[in-house]
Order: sequence, then structure tokens, then C-alpha cells
Amino acid sequence: MKKRNIVMMGLVMFLMMIPQKIMASEFNFAVVPEIPENQLDKNKTYFDLKMNQGAEQDLTVKLRNDTREDIVVETIISSATTNSNGVVEYGPNGTKVDKTLVFNMADLAKAEPETTVPAGKEVSVKVHVTMPKEAVTGIIAGGITFKEKDKETVSSKTGNEETGMAIKNKYSYVLALLVRQNEEPLTPDLALNEVGAAQSNARNIIQANLQNPVATYLNQLKVTAEIRKKNRTDVLYTSETEAMQMAPNSNFNYYVPLNGKPLEAGEYTIKIVAFGDKDEDGSYESKNAAGEKVSFNQRWEFEKEFTITSAEAKKLNEADVSIVKDYTWLYIVIGMLLLLIVAGLIFFLIKRKRDKEKEKAEKAKKKRKKIRK
Repeated sequence: MKKRNIVMMGLVMFLMMIPQKIMASEFNFAVVPEIPENQLDKNKTYFDLKMNQGAEQDLTVKLRNDTREDIVVETIISSATTNSNGVVEYGPNGTKVDKTLVFNMADLAKAEPETTVPAGKEVSVKVHVTMPKEAVTGIIAGGITFKEKDKETVSSKTGNEETGMAIKNKYSYVLALLVRQNEEPLTPDLALNEVGAAQSNARNIIQANLQNPVATYLNQLKVTAEIRKKNRTDVLYTSETEAMQMAPNSNFNYYVPLNGKPLEAGEYTIKIVAFGDKDEDGSYESKNAAGEKVSFNQRWEFEKEFTITSAEAKKLNEADVSIVKDYTWLYIVIGMLLLLIVAGLIFFLIKRKRDKEKEKAEKAKKKRKKIRK
């Protein structure tokens, strides 16, 4: 069963590399890692190393420039994270590392920040890895990103002169880097942190932060979420997602969409049922999108209360592009103003008519008085 987990993790890693190879025609350089002797599986096209406590090692990655011009390649080392789609990312993305992460790959692996690769030549980049001196159980996961810098002329006119050079990043290639001290299997875990209202792509959502606090991958994660008003039984919003994966010691925000419904202030309860590590001999059973029974090795259930304030709901609703705005109140106000204007105009015309009639009557009265005299 544990071997199957390792195989599944390897398969996911391999699939992660495939789209990058398909995109190779868009690269001005090729990336070829030299697999070392302490690689756990030499058939893998990324680094998955077993190292002793405190051991240091230089990894070699060859960069080949197939163009007729010199290029500059950046090297960036990052810790593995999990994005909001439940996909592991090995490149830099601005995501903060999880608080349970003890050893960040960015601190353990070092390389020169830039490498010039001459036209038609091949250059080796050294990545120096230092394993922690402490005993470490589980996987320390990260990635090495190779990113091309493209020089591009920028118009910066001073009189009739154009000066200035800008550096613009183009394509990048991400190579997974995993290190461990032993192959002792760990059982993944799942925790529910903060829950609240937010937005994604200018649309309202309820987001629940899910955390994998263990130094191992959580594979084939399935999550079902239901949201109700506090102490109510009717379900307001629901979401179900399958085949997700979480990096070791990482977290991500799981989204429950509102599908164009405006947020309402109040107290709510979210219930989440999650399954992990799909296995035909697993102890926990669920159904997939096709209604077929699927077995898993892990199951978690969470229930948490959260509050949406009036100010929060108003702000998010105003920014949600999917909500059909109700302008009834505006139409009512405009209608009332028009009625007031019409009423005022009628009153003015009536008063004007009466004033003219009164004036006419007074003139007639004066005329009669003169005749009598």
C-alpha cells in the first residue's frame, strides 16, 4: 500500500514534467539534469535524493543554448506549495510557506542567480544542497526554476535620443527537487484553519484554508463542502472537488463558489468531508462524479462556524461582476422625482391660470366701476 503511494507520487511528478517538454519548442534553452548515484529512482527526470544528516552535495544541471545568440538564465530555488486548485507548484509564486514547514528548500539549496549560456553551447549549473544536521523524517520538497532573461529595447526619449534597456523575463523551466534522510513512510493529515468570505476572479466565494501539516504528499484528495446558516439545516452553498494533491507541509484555500448569489451578513457553519490516498483496499468509501464507489485510506470531517459582517458583504457584493444588480430602489427614486416634477409643473400651471383669471376678473371689475360713474 505504501509502495503504491510512492508510485502515485512519482507518476504525478512525471506528468508535471510532460507539459514543460511539450513547450520546449518555445524555449531558447534546454534543461538536462544529471541524475546522481543517491537518486532513489534513476528513471525519474527530476531530483529525488536520499542524503545523510548534515551531508552536502553538488547537483549538476546542464543548460543548452540552441540559438545563435547568448542568453542569460536565472536560477531560482523555492519550496513546494499548493495552489487554490489543489495542485502542487514547485516554482516561485508569491505563496507564503506554511507555518509547519521546518526546513525550506530555498534555505537548503543554493545556486548562482544568473548563468550566461553562449550561443550554441552547453553550460553546467551547480546546485549545492545541504541536508539539515538534525534528524528529519519525511520529504523536504521544492523546485529549481530556470528562467530566461530577454533584453528588450525600450523607448526612453531625451530630445531626439532613445536610450535605456529593460530586462523582461520570458520562459521558465521548473525541475522538482526532493530530499529525504530515510524512506520511512508517513501518514498524511489534514486540518481546517480559517474560513471566511472572499473573492476569486471578481466573484464571491467562501474560502476554507486546508492544511497538510505532515512532511509527505497528500495524494488523490477529495473534498466536499456544505455551507448553512448557523443552527439551520438547509444547505445554501456546496462544492465537491476530486483528484487534488497537497505538497508536504503546505496549505491552500479551498473555494466554495456562490454562483452569482449575493453574500448575506450573518453567522454560518461549514461542514467539510475529505478523503485522501485512493486505494482499492482502503477503509473509507465515497462516490466519484460518475456515481461509482471509490475507496480511500484516509477520511477527515470538519465543522466550523464563521461570520460575515454587513460591511464585508456590502463591499464584496459591490465588486462581484456576476451578481445582477438590483436597481429597483433607484427606479423608485427616479419615479418619485419625476412625479414631484410633474406635480410641481401642474401646480405651477394651475396657479398661473388662476392668477390670470383673477387678474382678468379684477380688470373687468374696475371697468364696470368706471362705466357706473
